[in-house]
Amino acid sequence: MGYGADELYTRMAMLSLPLWQELFEESRQPLFHGTGVLWMGRPGDLRSEATRDTLQRVGVPIELLSAAEITRRYPQLHLNDVDTFGILEPRSGALLARRAVAAVVEHAAGHGATYLTGEVQPPSGGGLLSSVRLTTGEEIVAAVFVFACGAWLPKLFPGLLGKRIYPTRQEVFFFAPPAGDQRYSAPHLPVWIEFIDPRGPYGFPDIEGRGFKLAFDRHGPAFDPDAGDRLIGAEAVASARAYLAQRFPALSDAPLNESRVCQYENTSSGDFLIDRHPDFSNVWLAGGGSGHGFKHGPAVGEYVAASILDGSVPEPRFSLATKREIQCRTVY
Repeated sequence: MGYGADELYTRMAMLSLPLWQELFEESRQPLFHGTGVLWMGRPGDLRSEATRDTLQRVGVPIELLSAAEITRRYPQLHLNDVDTFGILEPRSGALLARRAVAAVVEHAAGHGATYLTGEVQPPSGGGLLSSVRLTTGEEIVAAVFVFACGAWLPKLFPGLLGKRIYPTRQEVFFFAPPAGDQRYSAPHLPVWIEFIDPRGPYGFPDIEGRGFKLAFDRHGPAFDPDAGDRLIGAEAVASARAYLAQRFPALSDAPLNESRVCQYENTSSGDFLIDRHPDFSNVWLAGGGSGHGFKHGPAVGEYVAASILDGSVPEPRFSLATKREIQCRTVY
């Protein structure tokens, strides 16, 4: 639940966290873990310094740590560059995403929403959309439709979004710490993100007994969320272990507890797409949130609701008009 270098998304994350916590308190599910979030950067690096400056400007509580202080607090984390500095957000942490989605569904159903699982057929034509159909033949009638379909958006609207939203293959690893070793569990280790390595490594402490999480934020190859192979190859595991040997050496030979392939769905810049469909006056598109969008969910929901109900002034960065067919990522 760290914030990052971009002021717009930092403010959205700041708005979202108390809303997530309110939901979790009401549902009596502890799905936010206040582990803290540690950003590791280097002087002169644009993203490192922009992150520090943005967090300070908008009033996010942070601690600035030297390489020596990082090593003192977290000796399980090895730094080989004395110029490294840390930005610690002590009030941030980890959202348990899968269970949080289930909590949102349960909460919505408890407040009168109807939840269905099905495959929607792409709408055709234009003007005012009166209904959508599921592949089962069931029809859903509504005054307004919001398509927030993640990596499936370009498949539903290929002519409009097929070259504007890019699903990519992203690999995630969970390594088992040595038995009884608590150094890789919260609260002994925060969520962490590294700007030093160009692959954008990040990870979570062992929170649910699944292991120490490691992933790379760089965009993977193009990926079909329906047909893509979700098995992790030996080369990817070897690359992850090589990183562990450098940064968390005690885990370099740790058993791989679990691995998975998920997908990002990025716009050209990394900005959200939240805009009206150009051919349907009552259809809204919401997507492009990977790999930073989940934590912003409550703020996105409020933004979409205000756009539909109040006609609020739109954020230009979210518009369809700003989404290009050439990737040039500016949001991380």
